[in-house]
Parts: sequence; structure tokens; C-alpha cells
Amino acid sequence: MKAVIQRVSGATLSADGETVATIGRGLVVYVGIEQSDSEADIIAMCKKVAAMRIFSDDAGKMNLSVADIGGEVLLVSNFTLCADISHGNRPSFSFAMRPVQASLMFDYCVAVMRDLLSAAGLTDSVKCGVFGADMRIEQINDGPVTIIYP
Repeated sequence: MKAVIQRVSGATLSADGETVATIGRGLVVYVGIEQSDSEADIIAMCKKVAAMRIFSDDAGKMNLSVADIGGEVLLVSNFTLCADISHGNRPSFSFAMRPVQASLMFDYCVAVMRDLLSAAGLTDSVKCGVFGADMRIEQINDGPVTIIYP
């Protein structure tokens, strides 16, 4: 599993010309699910993202999590994160999980993240893109702060 986590002050995702999801301050997380990934991998990634202290406290130190600031999370399925570019110039996506199974795993990822943030008192704070759709994401990077998982 690979994920790119970006701290944002806001983001809007659209598919087929229609706005699907909008978040304010929080995280945009691009998730690439590989064939070898399991539900345990999803849980580990979601726990890490929910607890990651990358928001500034009153002293300006990155010491707060998305839950601590009452932020939101936008999850975006992105199989291109699984690209292998070690041979030639055309990326190979042979490590990416096949679409039907990946869709189920991505739905599980959304459910786990929702459960984690709901347990922290944040309801309706997790939004997601449309699996397999051609999406447009406009985001305002904050910092910028970008973390790559793992």
C-alpha cells in the first residue's frame, strides 16, 4: 500500500463535471492499493494517517493530528501510486490490485477512516472520490506538507 498525504486548507473533488466532495482544513490522502495488501494494511495506514501530528499547535510546532484540529479527510483512490518505473519509460501497473477487489478495499479504507475519526468525535469528516472515475482535484496545499506512506 502506498499513500501520499497532503495537508490542505481546502480541497474540492469533481467527477464528470460535478462536485462530489469538498473539505476544509485537513488532509487529502491519495491511496494506491497493491495486490499484496490486506485489511490489516488498510487499518494500519488509516490509524497512522488519523494520528499523524502534522498540524501546528499554538507554538507553531507540528504537534496536532487531523482529529485534534477538528479537520476533514478526503480519500482518493489512485492506482498510479503503484506504478513500477524501474524498466523503460512506460509505467507498469502490475503491482496494483485489480479493480473489483481494489474497489472493495478502498470502500473498507473509507469505512475504517470514518470509524477512527468518529471515535474522536468527528462525524461526517471523511469524504471520498469516485473509484475508477476520471477526477479533478483542486486543493490548496498548506505548508506545503506532504508525507509518503510507508
